[in-house]
Amino acid sequence: MDAQLIDESQEFRTLRRSFRSFAFPVTIGFVLWYLLYVLLSGYAPGLMGTKVVGHVNVALVLGLLQFVSTFAIAAWYARYADRRIDPPAAAIRESHGAAVHAPRESAE
Repeated sequence: MDAQLIDESQEFRTLRRSFRSFAFPVTIGFVLWYLLYVLLSGYAPGLMGTKVVGHVNVALVLGLLQFVSTFAIAAWYARYADRRIDPPAAAIRESHGAAVHAPRESAE
């Protein structure tokens, strides 16, 4: 089976390692950042209620930073994938011919 040959190839293992070297640390970092926010909300209400400017408190600032960090990570991954994931994936697809299609190609 061609898919098994691809899975066992050194190129695919390198591609998978490249993906994991980005995805796992960033995911762990974001989950820890989120848990910090949740723990501070539950166990440090005084700190979270501290006013920063007007009616804006620390909890609101940190909550909004959750959204900012989510979009920043998405943009960072898109750039990383364009440089490190997509070119090797395209090479693997090309080397194995029509047996393998990109997700967008198979959806059409």
